[in-house]
Amino acid sequence: MAEGERQPPPDSSEEAPPATQNFIIPKKEIHTVPDMGKWKRSQAIEKLVALLNTLDRWIDETPPVDQPSRFGNKAYRTWYAKLDEEAENLVATVVPTHLAAAVPEVAVYLKESVGNSTRIDYGTGHEAAFAAFLCCLCKIGVLRVDDQIAIVFKVFNRYLEVMRKLQKTYRMEPAGSQGVWGLDDFQFLPFIWGSSQLIDHPYLEPRHFVDEKAVNENHKDYMFLECILFITEMKTGPFAEHSNQLWNISAVPSWSKVNQGLIRMYKAECLEKFPVIQHFKFGSLLPIHPVTSG
Repeated sequence: MAEGERQPPPDSSEEAPPATQNFIIPKKEIHTVPDMGKWKRSQAIEKLVALLNTLDRWIDETPPVDQPSRFGNKAYRTWYAKLDEEAENLVATVVPTHLAAAVPEVAVYLKESVGNSTRIDYGTGHEAAFAAFLCCLCKIGVLRVDDQIAIVFKVFNRYLEVMRKLQKTYRMEPAGSQGVWGLDDFQFLPFIWGSSQLIDHPYLEPRHFVDEKAVNENHKDYMFLECILFITEMKTGPFAEHSNQLWNISAVPSWSKVNQGLIRMYKAECLEKFPVIQHFKFGSLLPIHPVTSG
């Protein structure tokens, strides 16, 4: 999450990020699943999970409506209107009172992360907004860099569960999907983090993720396999036909090569694609200033 990047000098019109921000040299450690007790001690992460649990509960309280069109159930707009109204209050439960001024800015990313209420669609741009939401919480000091494993495998994982429920319940359209040529209709980041979690795994290799038995037995422990399970639940027909890109990736010999390839693909397919980034919002915490050299 942009650790180690040089920050441009802030404009006088903007608040500088906290001077106490700690940067570390990124290193491979995400594949070690830490003991759950350590996660439980992070209060901010517990509050974020509670926030996501609220969004989940609202889905239960907003059932789909009868309509002629099979996709894009209009009840999603009712659900989204509730979030739109409550977003700042929800974010305020995570942010300490002395940082209350940051709440309106951070809340924008939360609202952007759940899909588009006009088109009733969801895609990698919305997923990127949730990553930005978490990044903002790191920048203002609510989350710490040493929380990174729990941020991914506890908070982001809960976010994925809620998004999958949204997609299923309201039959949301994929935003900017490349169809059979895309990696996945809705997500990308969990494939990157999920593949890094599997690096040096004693027996699970990339070829195993197209093996139904291996997926069914291991999906609860591995983010990548959970993504594969969801695809197979949502799509019919041979895996090689509905998810050709992933089928090809399953032939890559090692998880580290899969991971490197997915990072390159994410930069090309998401971060450098205008249809995705045109919707991204920039503020004082995530400015669009050019990075200064030197």
